[in-house]
Amino acid sequence: MAEETHHITSYKTILGVLAVLICCTLLSVAITQIELSQWSTVAALIIAGIKSTFVLLIFMHLKYDQKIFMRMAFLIIALLAVVIFITMIDFLFR
Repeated sequence: MAEETHHITSYKTILGVLAVLICCTLLSVAITQIELSQWSTVAALIIAGIKSTFVLLIFMHLKYDQKIFMRMAFLIIALLAVVIFITMIDFLFR
């Protein structure tokens, strides 16, 4: 086996990501108070995507791991998006 190196994330980075996650959560709560009709769902999904990207990259260490794991995570997310898209098409055109 090749020698493996482990990346240790600094407290400054973790606290910075925590601050971003808290700000995004507050922003998503604030968006529910604003009447954006159908765009409120889109905005909430975009914010959720940003939050999940931070969690995947920093807390799950995909940023520092082998690139194949990031590709696999992206393919799973893409497959999930396709399934949700097909479900929404079926729901909208019944």
